[in-house]
Amino acid sequence: MDKDHRGKVTRDGIRIYDTTDFAGMHKAGELAARILDEMIEHVFPGQTTAEIDRIIEAKVTEAGAKSATIGYRGYQHASCISINHVVCHGIPGDKKLKNGDILNIDVTVIVDGWYGDTSRMYVAGDLSRKSERLIQVTHDALMLGIEQVKPGNTFGDIGHAIQTYVEKQRMSVVRDFCGHGLGRVFHAPPNVLHYGRPGTAARLEEGMFFTIEPMVNLGRPETKVLADDWTAVTRDKSLSAQFEHSVGVTADGVDIFTLSPAGKFHPTYG
Repeated sequence: MDKDHRGKVTRDGIRIYDTTDFAGMHKAGELAARILDEMIEHVFPGQTTAEIDRIIEAKVTEAGAKSATIGYRGYQHASCISINHVVCHGIPGDKKLKNGDILNIDVTVIVDGWYGDTSRMYVAGDLSRKSERLIQVTHDALMLGIEQVKPGNTFGDIGHAIQTYVEKQRMSVVRDFCGHGLGRVFHAPPNVLHYGRPGTAARLEEGMFFTIEPMVNLGRPETKVLADDWTAVTRDKSLSAQFEHSVGVTADGVDIFTLSPAGKFHPTYG
């Protein structure tokens, strides 16, 4: 039975975890990342997102873990799969992938009470130059945000690094969705915005755990949620991409819990 965890909570409501808690987050993050590594061979033209989700659910069960998303607010799938102009929270279904489709697969697992949450981009078949550039900018924006993670910096520093880079590339950062705290819960303070001003918002402290998960659009940043109450799409139907890591603040920097064991976090594996 997991012991009740009573760590420090900052005045912003952000939990501070112990150094021993990093091991639990690594175990959960590694499983989520390994499952995404194993999904590469299952993404191809003609494949359905429902079949991808079925395989993910089987892999979670086989590992002796639990899916955090099945049953979460009524959601019934082990992943969110967002294709082309879907920004996030795409629901797996019978639609077949077409050549050139880009998709984000987002998986969260629970291992020994710890949550591992990560997402990355995939391509079905051939990657167009336009899609490739969007994916690269989104990936680089995430890593630039992660570079800002260290004690003494602020969440505004993370958002500013992401926003300024993306906008220099003449793309836009989605503002309607953000990263979040996690640990022994799926979603907790803080909200991790992917835009902002340096030196603003809460200050980072050693022991904070959270996700950084920028969504980047080729067109404008506005989104809308479809009638299913989950699927978020770009209002202008422009392509969207997203990458997500779960991270922890260390004494002198950052620990990424969801690194790809096979080094395949980027769809070109570069």
